[in-house]
Amino acid sequence: MAEKATIARPYARAAFAHARAAGALADWSRLLSGAADVVTDARVARLLGNPHVSAAELVDLLVDATGGAGGAAGRNFIAVLAGAGRLGLLPEVAAQYAALRAGIENVVDVELLSALEVAPEQRGRLTAALAQRFGGREVRLHVQLDPSLIGGAIVRAGDLVIDGSLKGRLERLGSALTA
Repeated sequence: MAEKATIARPYARAAFAHARAAGALADWSRLLSGAADVVTDARVARLLGNPHVSAAELVDLLVDATGGAGGAAGRNFIAVLAGAGRLGLLPEVAAQYAALRAGIENVVDVELLSALEVAPEQRGRLTAALAQRFGGREVRLHVQLDPSLIGGAIVRAGDLVIDGSLKGRLERLGSALTA
């Protein structure tokens, strides 16, 4: 079977093309990310393959949960996914849509996993350094605390991963010692 990313790509591109032409990029972001959040909920995920739940009922559930974001076209998009049995692809469609949107808006989303709270001045310095690294693109920094890192931080932006965590260093040292 083809990878989820491959199957989701045409749906994400179609949603993006429509949203861009309609000037509704933010509205479609809300629709796709909200619907993706709903289908990843364990209670809803069980309904996706349930023969007793119709595609129309699933569409109504997702559209209601997202507050009708995307309007009639958004409803139709969700209905197409439901009709094809591909509502489970919504998280991947949403991620690819977000990447397409960020590309034209000259923005890069950066995830910072840190063992400790990050001071505002540190966030500012990191954001400035990353903006320079990404050719002046605007950096949206999303900080999450992860005490399992022990110390340091991990920066993820697209394919770029910088692991400066103590946990990562210990794992690399352990690998070097056992090799």
